[in-house]
This record gives sequence, structure tokens and C-alpha cells, in this order.
Amino acid sequence: MLFTRFLARQCLGNLRAARPSKLRLIHASASVSSENQVVIALGSNQGASVSIIKSAVNAMEREGIEIQQHSCLYETAPMHVTDQARYLNAAVKGKTTLSPFSLMKVLQGIQRQHGREEGGQRWGPRPLDLDIIFYGNKELQTEDLQIPHPRAFERPFVLAPLDDLLDDVARPSKTDAGGSSVDGRLSQARQIWISEFGGEALMGTETIKRVVPVAGDLWEVGRRTRMMGILNVTPDSFSDGGRFNNVETAVRQAQSMAADGVDIIDIGGQSTRPGADLLSPEEEVRRVIPVLRALTPIAQDTGIALSVDTFYSAVARDAVEAGAHIVNDVSGGTLDKNMFATVAALKEPVPYVMMHMRGDPKTMQSRENTTYTDVSTDVGAALQTQAEQAVQQGVMPWQLWLDPGIGFAKTHEQNFELLRNLPTVRSQLRSGCLRHAPLLVGPSRKGFLGSLTGRSAEDRDVATMAAVGAGIVSGADVVRVHNAKAGRDTILVADAIWRE
Repeated sequence: MLFTRFLARQCLGNLRAARPSKLRLIHASASVSSENQVVIALGSNQGASVSIIKSAVNAMEREGIEIQQHSCLYETAPMHVTDQARYLNAAVKGKTTLSPFSLMKVLQGIQRQHGREEGGQRWGPRPLDLDIIFYGNKELQTEDLQIPHPRAFERPFVLAPLDDLLDDVARPSKTDAGGSSVDGRLSQARQIWISEFGGEALMGTETIKRVVPVAGDLWEVGRRTRMMGILNVTPDSFSDGGRFNNVETAVRQAQSMAADGVDIIDIGGQSTRPGADLLSPEEEVRRVIPVLRALTPIAQDTGIALSVDTFYSAVARDAVEAGAHIVNDVSGGTLDKNMFATVAALKEPVPYVMMHMRGDPKTMQSRENTTYTDVSTDVGAALQTQAEQAVQQGVMPWQLWLDPGIGFAKTHEQNFELLRNLPTVRSQLRSGCLRHAPLLVGPSRKGFLGSLTGRSAEDRDVATMAAVGAGIVSGADVVRVHNAKAGRDTILVADAIWRE
């Protein structure tokens, strides 16, 4: 252990070494002859921090910085000046032809655009903080700019995001025009993160928490299992069709689920049971929006998040404008080519639940769509591919929640296999942020449970809770259920055993 720490400190010392001769060569012009990889840290603790960080990343791209990879979001305790709000931190890896000094000026301009004033209290609160951590393999030291950042390797709120940037392929880069990689630097940072700070062992403490933005709040990932309650406002859903398909009955059911402890209410206006006919987006909007508007005051009073269950981009857009906090897409963006761009363009960055499905509700159970080499591996790889496409169209990786699609384009046996092997699904998520994305499973009252128990849909709650418990043990972060009271008890027991 002592030797490991010695090596980490040696790496840190090497990273801080100054090279004035290189400084003079680079400072001569605003750009360099080839693209160089850069790592930039982002922080905010004033204003709408989540939106500010997304806006800053978009601003970098408009300035010609090609963003290749993103970290997760981390909530961290302030340093030195402790009488201020906790910070939201992240990091990105990208490419630029700007010189280090020109890049610094561009980042300072982006800070000003987001309300950062020159000067101000050192270590004090700020709407946006952008720091160059690495610039290729270059080492600079001047009064105005030091690269690598001199204190980066002393700060968990920098090291944790840097760790996410290794092996991240969420946004494939363009052909490297000769620029030097920063992966060696990131590997050294990972060694320090693990040996000096404990790596994941530090996560979830007051020092640092991995978080996802939901309904104007930050939810810690992994702290406890979240429950999504199902509210079908349809006449033909397989389990409860017709029971809640008007505003009055839907509101009563939502109030009941809120009392039973749900974290999210998922409102669906279209049945996606096997063989279901597809509704138009207009009909789905007609069913969903009045219910969403009626539930908005309840959500505000209780802190519950509202989700819209749709694969239509137009419905997702209208629902978020009407008060939805989450978009839950059973098709993972495969049934509406505009879904990713629509989610990316929303005024507030909301979670996007990307589920795995092949075909559509009419065709998903065909032999072709239920044939896999290995269902857990294939589903994980397909989710990675869809996630890459979403990020390329502007969805932030930390907006993505992933769902293996229990009951969708899966045989009964494959559903059980997926619940057993959720770690295999996650192992196929090659990008750093996606490896930590919330994983949602929805086995509630589905046919594979009926095939085993011989019970009808409305009588499968006991079987559902067994599947929910198994999913939590296997790594699920969010479970989607019809019976919220039973779900609450199942989650409490499973979390007490497996999360505590």
C-alpha cells in the first residue's frame, strides 16, 4: 500500500513538472497545427446548475471544441469557504486546435456568458467554473495558466469525473489528425483516485455523491431503490385497462400511489402489450396531457416526479411542457427518429429512460425478434449502441436511464435470464458515465410470471414482488410496479439486505 502511494505521488509530481520551452512555442499563435485532446472540468453551485453545465458543454461545441466524452454528475462539498451551497461537478474530454491560451480565453468567455463575474471571492460560489485539466501531454506553468491543473489530483470532485472519461465511447471521435492522447494522464489520475482516496469507497459520503437530475432535484445513484408507479390512462392495458382512463379516477389512483411511497408516477396513454394496435400521437396527447396537468399540483406538494410513457417525440415534448419530469420510451428511440433530438432540445434536461425493444408491439414477439446469441450480452450491447446515437444527437449521458425491456421482444425464459444477469447487461456499457447509469426494470404482472404461476394479470402481485426483489439483488436502481404498497415493502426489505 505504501509503495502504491509512493508511485501515485511520483506520478503527481511528474504531472506538475514545468516545461517553459514548450510554453514559448505554443504561446506564439492562437491555434496549433493539429488537434489536441483536452480535458476540461466543470463546476457550478449557483443558479440552475444542471442546465448551466449542459449549456456550457453546448457552448464549447459551438466554439469548435469537439466533445468526445462526458462524465457523470457529482454533488460535492465546497472547499475552504464552507458557507455556500454544494457544487455540481463534471468533466468532458474533447479535441481542439486552439492553443492552451486561446482555449483558456474561450472558456473564460463561456463563463461570462453564464453569469460568472471577473474577480470575486476566491473559492466562493459561482454559476460556472471551467478549468483546463489536461492539454494533450503538454506541461505548462505560467502565472495565468498551469497544465496539468496543479490541484486536480488533490480533489475528489475532479478525480471522480476524470475516472469516467477512461474507455468512454459515448461520442465516437473524428479521425485523429495527429493530436496526442490524454488517456495516459487519465490512467495516472485513476491510480491516485483509487490509492489516495479509495475510489468508489468514497462515493456516497458527504464528500462526494454521484447524482442524476430529476424534477429540479438531484437524486443520488445507488443510495436506495426508487419506485415507479404505473398509471395507465388507457382502455386496453393488459392489467388495468379502463380503470383509470379519465382524469378523476387517474388523480385518485395517483394520490393512492403517492400515499404508498412511490418516487415516480409513470403515465401512459398507449397500451404496449404484445399485439396492441398503435395509436396516433394526437390521441395519446388527448389522453395524457389533461392527467399530467391535474397531477402537477400533487407532484409539487409531494416531491414525486411525473413520467410520460411514450415512444412519440411530439408526445414527449408536449408532456414535458405540461409538467412531466421524465420521458420513458419503450422503444429506446427506434420508433421515432426525432426522439433523441427532441429530448436534447428540451428547455430543461430531463431523464430519458431508454428501453430495449425490437420491432413494435405487434411484431416484437416474433421468432426473429426474440432470437439472441446471448440475451443479456446482446441487450447490453444494443443499449450501448442506442445510447451512442442519443449522445451524438445532443442528449447528455447523465440524462440516460437504461431498461433491458422485460417482456418486450423476449421469451419467458429470456425474461428470467435478464433478471438474473443484469450485471452482464451493464458490463456491455463501455462508456464511463453509462456504466453508472440508473438501471430500471419493469416485470410487473407480465406474462412470463403468469406462465410460471398460472395466475391472471391482476393476481400476479406476489410473483411480481419476487421478481422485483431479484432485480434489486441483480443491480436494478428503479423498479416499475402496479401495486405500490407491496412494492414499497419489497424495496425496504431488499435494500436493507443488499444496499445497507
